[in-house]
This record gives sequence, structure tokens and C-alpha cells, in this order.
Amino acid sequence: MSSLPPQPLSPLDGRYFATVSEIGDYLSEAGLNRARVEVEVEWLLALTDRSLFGTSPVSDAERTKLRALYEDFGADEIAWLAAKEAVTRHDVKAVEYLVRDRLDDLGLTGLAELTHFACTSEDINSTAYALTVQRAVERVWLPKLRAVTTALAALAAQHRDAAMLSRTHGQPATPTTMGKEIGVFAWRLDRVIRQLDAGEYLAKFSGATGTWSAHVAAEPDVDWPGLTRGFIESLGLGSNPVTTQIESHDWQVELYDRARHAGGILHNLATDIWTYISLGYFTQIPVEGATGSSTMPHKINPIRFENAEANLEIAGGLFGTLASTLVTSRMQRDLTDSTTQRNIGVAFGHSLLALDNLQRGLTEISLAEDVLLADLDVNWEVLAEAIQTVVRAEIAAGRSKITDPYALLKDLTRGRRVGAPELAEFVRGLDIGDAAKQRLLALTPATYAGLASRVVDAL
Repeated sequence: MSSLPPQPLSPLDGRYFATVSEIGDYLSEAGLNRARVEVEVEWLLALTDRSLFGTSPVSDAERTKLRALYEDFGADEIAWLAAKEAVTRHDVKAVEYLVRDRLDDLGLTGLAELTHFACTSEDINSTAYALTVQRAVERVWLPKLRAVTTALAALAAQHRDAAMLSRTHGQPATPTTMGKEIGVFAWRLDRVIRQLDAGEYLAKFSGATGTWSAHVAAEPDVDWPGLTRGFIESLGLGSNPVTTQIESHDWQVELYDRARHAGGILHNLATDIWTYISLGYFTQIPVEGATGSSTMPHKINPIRFENAEANLEIAGGLFGTLASTLVTSRMQRDLTDSTTQRNIGVAFGHSLLALDNLQRGLTEISLAEDVLLADLDVNWEVLAEAIQTVVRAEIAAGRSKITDPYALLKDLTRGRRVGAPELAEFVRGLDIGDAAKQRLLALTPATYAGLASRVVDAL
């Protein structure tokens, strides 16, 4: 028997809880149950507001007290539901019983039979999940993603003119600027954010098999599709009118695929920044009191980017599982989605943890421009592209009789280092016009970055 008190299995609920706790306000069991209570109460109000089945609209005071059931949802309700679910073995039924119990307390027992009226559990669940996911994404996760993107755009602007050696295939290549390279990530993320902003959050409220059968049996003269659509839209959600027992989850599949896509871009960012740090392009700013290595006092490890990399991989795996599982439901209903959706918060939690580490990590690095310039200065052979391109232009203009300029430069530079004096001597001997020759003689690796700094203006 262990002497330990009960311990969290997930580091999100232990080591990293302070960083991700805000998203737990929505994507937790308690957050889901609070939203379920909200849906039950608002449906009850929607029915009484229309004076259905002999009811009358409740008073403003009663409406306030009913809404307090979810607005003030807390520890007492969590405990009550846990005890009730232990008996019912059904989480949504326990929520229904909670609302009924509170109606008695409020002196509204006469409305009890309109609680969960004509609903299947998935009417409540699809709406509650849409509400909790929408709020978690829009209030917590997306703002953090935007904060990282904004920080990247700021770094891109700051370093727009900081020339550096490119490394296509890991080899010295045509120079760029650090600002432009960071700007690539900001641009990519901004595009995915626009797709996320345009995403839908859908719910259904059409009964046991999506046919409003029980609704029509109870009152055939009501426009139930119109009523339920208006109800869902009043909650700030979109309505899916064509479903089985469940809302088909396609909006969730789209969301998780986009979240995984954003995570892939961020993972690329984390590995690139890590590599730039290893090359000495970025120095890490020491954090007071922090230890880099338990045995090597000099070390400052890029832990923010390593932590982000790992958590993005975990989040991506979970988002992928959510998307691939939720897209399918056997015939009118199976329960594979039920346990799967309970991990939505885990996926967004790991993603949020990664975003937090990236946001912090970007403030703890400083560009070493002297290292960038020194690297450029020992790689003059990267100007071979410029020289052979200028020669080709001169040939086309009738100012040169050189044949195969690419082969000429390949013979000079491929697989060997070429210094500034050697390149200058080579250029002076070229059969090209004087203006072109002077342009090439003035060129250095640090100035051969084209319009890289202007690319940043697109952000």
C-alpha cells in the first residue's frame, strides 16, 4: 500500500497546473457539467418564454435565480453531481436531476417536467461541448497563439536587416535576414489563425435520432426545427439540422486539424530557434537563479524550446486522434466519441503549455549579429549564384560571349571555400559590361540578401 496521498497522473494537473489551469475552467469535467446545466436551464427558459404546454414566462427574479444555477456553479454542485452519477451511472441524467432538485429549492417544482424536455443526452452534450470548446479556444488558447504570433512579428521587424547565411539542406546558401526567416513563421501562423477564426461551433437539438419525433408527438403544431435553431443560435452557436442522434463532429474535426496544423508550424519554429541557438546566432539571456546543468555550471540550455517541441508533439498526437476518431459514428450512435471528447482539454492543455514556453522563450534570446556577420564572411562562395546570374543577363543583353556561366562558377566554387580576393580577381576577368562588373565587385555576402527586409512588410 502506497504511503503517497492521491496523485495526479497528468503533469497538466501537477507540475504544469499553474500554466494551464485557465483552460481547465472550460475543458474539464466540472466545466462541461456547468455548461450542461446552462443548456438545461436555457432550454427550460426557451420553452416557458413561448408559454408552451400551459406555462407562462418566469419572472425576472426567477430567471436570475435559474441562471445562477450555472453562473454560480461550484464545489457543492460538483460534489452533488458526483454522488448522483455514482447512482445513475449516467452523467447527463445526473445533471437533469440536479436541475430538478434546484427547481424544488426555488419553488418552481411545476416546471420540473420541462427539464430535459424531449432531449436526448447528445442534445445537451453537443451544445455543452460546443460552448466549452468555443470559450476555451476564443478566450484562452487563441489569445495565447496570437500573442506568440505578435511576438514573432515584432522580432521579425526588429531583425529585418540582420543579414545571415541561409542553410538550405544544412549547407551554406544565399543569405537572408533573421527578420525575414522569423517573419515566415508569423505569416504561416496568421493564415491558420484566420482559418480558426472562420471556424464553426455547431450543436444539434433534434432528439433521439435527429427527427424531432418526441417534440412533434408532444405538440405537433410547433415549428420545432425553427425553435431549436433559434435556441442554439441564442447561445452563440451554429445549428446543425441534419444529424443522427449525435451532432456529427465535423466542426470539431476541422478545429483539431487546424490546431494540429498550427502546432506543426510552431514545432518547426521551436526546432529552428533551437538550431540557431546551437549555431550561436542567438545567445540565451541568463535567468537569475536558474540552473542549466546539474554538473556543468556554464550551461544555459534551450529548455523553453525543447519543452515546447515535446508538448506540441503530444498535443499534435491527441489532436490527430480526436480528429480521426470523431469523424466516425456507427449508424445512428456509438459511444466512441464520449470518452474521446474527454481528452479535448488534455490536447489543448499541452498545446497551451507549449505556447507559454515559446512566448517566454522568445523573450530570453538575443541576436548575436557579430556571429551572423562572421559566418557570412567565411562563405563568400555563396555569391556564385549572383555572379552566374549577372553573367547570364549580360549574355542575354549581348554584352558577353561567355558560354555556360553556371558551369564556370561551379568549377570555381563547388565543394571549396573561395575568399573575397579570389572572387574579386575572378569577376575582374569576366567578359561582362563595366556596370555589371562594378555591381558584382561591390557585393558581399552580408549585402546579398535581396529584398529580404522588405518581405517583413507583408506581415
